[in-house]
Amino acid sequence: MAMDFRRSKRFVFRCWPASRGWAIILLLIFLAAAGLPAAQLPAAKPGEVGLSAERLDRLGKVMGEYCDQGKIAGVVTLIIRDGKVAYLKPFGKLDPANGTAMPADAIFRIASQTKAVTSVAVMMLHEEGKFLLDDPVSKVIPEFGGARVAVPAPDKGAKGYATVPVKRPITIRDLLTHTAGISYGDGPARDEYKAAGIQGWFLADKAMPVGDVIKKLAGLPFDAQPGERFVYGYNTDILGYLVEVTSGLSLAEFFAKKISGPLGMVDTHFFLPENKVDRFTPVYGLDEKGQLTLREDARDNFYIKGPRVCYAGGAGLLSTAEDYGRFLLMLQNGGELGGARLLSPKSVELMTVDHVGSIYGSQAFGLGFWVTDRLGRNGQLGSVGAFGWGGAYHTTYWVDPAEKLVAVLMTQLLPAGASDLHGKFRTLVYQAIVNSYEKR
Repeated sequence: MAMDFRRSKRFVFRCWPASRGWAIILLLIFLAAAGLPAAQLPAAKPGEVGLSAERLDRLGKVMGEYCDQGKIAGVVTLIIRDGKVAYLKPFGKLDPANGTAMPADAIFRIASQTKAVTSVAVMMLHEEGKFLLDDPVSKVIPEFGGARVAVPAPDKGAKGYATVPVKRPITIRDLLTHTAGISYGDGPARDEYKAAGIQGWFLADKAMPVGDVIKKLAGLPFDAQPGERFVYGYNTDILGYLVEVTSGLSLAEFFAKKISGPLGMVDTHFFLPENKVDRFTPVYGLDEKGQLTLREDARDNFYIKGPRVCYAGGAGLLSTAEDYGRFLLMLQNGGELGGARLLSPKSVELMTVDHVGSIYGSQAFGLGFWVTDRLGRNGQLGSVGAFGWGGAYHTTYWVDPAEKLVAVLMTQLLPAGASDLHGKFRTLVYQAIVNSYEKR
C-alpha cells in the first residue's frame, strides 16, 4: 500500500538516529521505494548554450501552426545542447476530443525508437563477453540454424517462389544493421507470414512471449541473403529475444534494471501503469482527404489492456520526450549519464559509424541508427557523425555529437501521409544554432 509522502517524512525524522549518516541512508531508501520522479536534467537559457531564443521562436511558431491547421493533434519538442535542456515545449492538444492541452511529460508510443534501446542492450552484453557481433545468431537461438530465403521459382509454381538455404549464417551484426534479409513479412512469402500470424511491426497484441514469436519467425522464408540487402523488419525483435536468452531476464526486466532505471527514465515502459493513463496520447491519422481523424483511443488499446506479455525490442516501448532525451544524452556522452555508465565510448563509436556501405541509400547506417558520413549527401542540415532514427507514429530523434546536440520530436500521427514535419523540425533546430561548436 502506498504511503502518504508527508506522513512518511514525519516518520523518518521522528526516527532520526543519533548518527546522521544512518538517517541519510534511511531517507535514501525511502525515496527509492516511493518511486519519486528522477531529478530533472539541468536546464539552460538558449543563449547560454549557443542557441538563439529569437530563432527558437520560429520553431515554436511552426509547431503551433501544424497543430492549429489540423496537420497534427499535438507535439512535444526537446532540444538539449551541451548537456542542458535549452528547449522543452508542448504544442496543441493531448486529446483534441476533450480539449486537454498537451503536457511536456506526455507519454507516446515510440515504436521503432525502441530499436536504439535494444541495440544498446545488445552492445552491453557484447561488452560483458557474452558473444561476438559476428557470431551466428543460431549460437544463441538455434532455430535460425536452418534459415532459408525465398527466391523466384523457376517453374512459376503455385507459391511463385522456391526456397534456398542461406549462403552463410545470419550474424548478430546482420541484425543490428538490418542486413539479415528479414522483413516485416511483406516479401515473397507474405502469405506464409500472414498464415503464421506474424506480419507487421506491431506485436503488443500478441498473447505469447516474444521468444515464441521469434521461434515461429525463424521457420519462415526470408527475403534476401544475409549481407546483400538492407531489409527493414523483425531484426531488432530477434535481438530483443537474444537479450532475454543471453541475460536470463525478460527484455522489460533488462531495460528496467540495466538501462531505464540507471538513466532515470521513469516513464519508459512496454505497457502503461494505470496511474499514468491520463498522460497517454491517443493516435490520430490523416485520412484520404488529409483530415485529422482519431485512430486509437488513449484508454482503449493493447498498451493499456494487454495481454501485456510480448516485449517487442523492435517497436514496443512507450516514453516521454525527456526520458528519451536522457537515453540519447547517454549516447552523446560516450555511454554515460549522471554517473551511470552503460557502454564504453569505443562501443558507442562503433555503433555510430557506417557498417553497410552503399546498400542503405542516401546515408550511412551503423548498429541501430542512420549515420551522416558525408554532409550534403542527403541535402539536410547536420554534421558528420550525427545519428538517429524515428518511429511509425511519426516520432523522430537525432544526436549530433559535433554540435553537442540532442533533438527529439514526439507526436502520434499514423498514417502521416506526406507530412513534412520532420524535415521542418530538423531545419528549425539547426537554424537556431548561432555558435557552432564545430567551428571552434
